[in-house]
Amino acid sequence: MYRYKFNDLKKWKNSKTRKPLIIRGARQVGKTWLMQEFGRNEYEKYAYINFDENKRMTELFSGNFDIERIIQGLKIESGINIEPENTLIIFDEIQETPKALTALKYFYEKANQYHIIAAGSLLGVAIHEGTSFPVGKVEFLDLYPLNFCEFLKALGENDIVELIEKNDIEMLNIFSDKLKNYLKQYLYIGGMPEVVETYILTKDFTEVRKKQETLLESYEQDFSKHAPNAIVPRIRQLWNNIPTQLAKENKKFIYGLIKEGARAREYEIALSWLIDCGLVYQINRVNTCKIPLSAYQDFNAFKLYILDVGLLCAKAKLDAISIIEGNEILVEFKGALTEQYVLTEIKSNVNSPIFYWSAEKGTAEIDYIIQIGKDNVPIEVKSNENLQAKSLKNFIEKYKTQKNIRTSMSNYREEEKLTNIPLYIIGNIEKILRKS
Repeated sequence: MYRYKFNDLKKWKNSKTRKPLIIRGARQVGKTWLMQEFGRNEYEKYAYINFDENKRMTELFSGNFDIERIIQGLKIESGINIEPENTLIIFDEIQETPKALTALKYFYEKANQYHIIAAGSLLGVAIHEGTSFPVGKVEFLDLYPLNFCEFLKALGENDIVELIEKNDIEMLNIFSDKLKNYLKQYLYIGGMPEVVETYILTKDFTEVRKKQETLLESYEQDFSKHAPNAIVPRIRQLWNNIPTQLAKENKKFIYGLIKEGARAREYEIALSWLIDCGLVYQINRVNTCKIPLSAYQDFNAFKLYILDVGLLCAKAKLDAISIIEGNEILVEFKGALTEQYVLTEIKSNVNSPIFYWSAEKGTAEIDYIIQIGKDNVPIEVKSNENLQAKSLKNFIEKYKTQKNIRTSMSNYREEEKLTNIPLYIIGNIEKILRKS
């Protein structure tokens, strides 16, 4: 299974200013596989250390931060003769031993010849709970579920992916029907590695759904296992309420829909926990189009999405036939699946904060707005061939934006002040805009 983040890891390895690297991402998105695959392919050997319920490693890092002493302990634990020039050191579930996190500072300052990659599914939670963190002494890499191109590669469609990577619009238009069919599959399957592998092995959507439900159950078990007991019920309520909120025409998250009389302050910690775990994405509202967008966000108005479009499908109990054999379900679910898909494609491919825009009186709304270079770029998401976008036209007239995107099932075309990007290549948005 190919991951584009592999290229980022290669750049990290060869960097003259390399720091210990921390891979962030939700559980089951492929962090462990990526680290080990990188070790197998780019180094003579790798030393894998898992800190989960590892008493020996807890004791090793509870002493002083003598690097040679620590290296000796890692050699014994892993059974690998660790040599700086040819060995990758992998720390998995590093949040389970907070002092191992602290040790990364000393590796950077005193022994930077060692190549170290660390990961932890609940790392964000650990940091926010006060774990001593080596600020400025580490680098970060965010890992998400497989994006659409990675999904296609997993299915063996390398030639089609090459067309997307080249942004060969003419050829992509020729094969648009094939790409649309794959996109419908992706909306149901999503990008969780185990789910994709299940589909490749079985070609059975029933088995796909079973695997998705197993993953969802494992996340719920994590709530009870790792979250403070007092907030577990509220975490579950939030998590289970997201599909309901996205089914609304106005997808702004409303606490009162969780239960009558619910208030933000009751759920703030629960929401932070879900975000820190990487399970939920919070997209804040902006009410203007000034640069930088982050300076104008409204923290009290936001939408919530989950980490993967396939898991949203499973949580909403949508069946495969409805999605794969027609677009009707996308309209019925008010475009929620499509918005979820576009969001995860942008997060996976574009290094830019993501917001949505709405007018003060709620009379108009833009699904997403991002900053690329010196331009704020509004993005209107359409789940079908109906391309009327009154809100986007009004937005363009009001703010005089130069680069404006509508993404839909329709083929690529440029109109006055507006570019229609097919949903299946929305991950190319930055590449397309920088050429325009």
